[in-house]
Amino acid sequence: MYDFDELTAFADVMATGSLTRSAQKLGLAKSTLSRRISQLETRLNQPLLRRQANRLIPTEAGQLFHGYCNELLAMAAHSREALSELREEISGNITLEVHGVLARWIASVVNDFLKHHSKLELTLHTLEAPPTKMHSNSVHIWLGAPHECGLNQELLGHLSHGLYASPGYLADAGYLDHPKQLETHAWVDLLDTAASGLLLHHNNGSDYMFSPPRSRLRVDSIALHLDAIACGQGVGLLPHWLVENREQHHPGELTHCLPGWEPTPLPITMLYAYGHHSRRVNALLEFLREQAPLAWQNQPALATNE
Repeated sequence: MYDFDELTAFADVMATGSLTRSAQKLGLAKSTLSRRISQLETRLNQPLLRRQANRLIPTEAGQLFHGYCNELLAMAAHSREALSELREEISGNITLEVHGVLARWIASVVNDFLKHHSKLELTLHTLEAPPTKMHSNSVHIWLGAPHECGLNQELLGHLSHGLYASPGYLADAGYLDHPKQLETHAWVDLLDTAASGLLLHHNNGSDYMFSPPRSRLRVDSIALHLDAIACGQGVGLLPHWLVENREQHHPGELTHCLPGWEPTPLPITMLYAYGHHSRRVNALLEFLREQAPLAWQNQPALATNE
């Protein structure tokens, strides 16, 4: 068995290259620190450090053992944290990153979550791009097909969306009876989401591929996107759930164009690191699962015609 005081002494001297500086940092006598490293070398039956000029540098064995030493110390720290969490309330820092479309939903969810866990501190980010890597104490909720990013991907549901415009815009530009008429209308784009075309499915089984014209107004925020459409800038793609929420406060601002013609619902995915999670991450994951609206779970993806 390794003595973790000896491992800590060796790891710190590897970082500083000096017994004097490490002894000051660790609050130990220089002789105590030296003895701990000597005991570790005796235990391993190999020298780990040698002096070069005024600095201690690792031997070949010391360089090799350093990686294992750091892993052992990290495992010890994780085990202490895990055991500590069993004795205490759920506390500490956690980060939640959410796609901008879901920002209004997550605001109320976060408020309720923090009420349940008064010792937690949460940092909330809204992002328009999926993560490539994540800290162990963070969770990300993405809207749309996530790419392979080395993270656990858990489906929360699907978000249906459709084409919307303001009543005033449609009165001036003309109402829509078929997707082919979209070619003559102004298009309001969100981050070029429909740049490669928008496949619309009809409930009678037919499909139509719409190629949006160049948008005179392109925005990078769902709130700006929704406001632009409500102000009469043109036709745009919006989640039904988001429009329903807005209509509660601003009734009559938006009209659903071409009901019956819908794009494929977008998956809502919860992304988080693999492996063991702290109690605070597990608490957040479970809370998000419980708070996912039933409307998301009742929106299966539409089958596309090959």
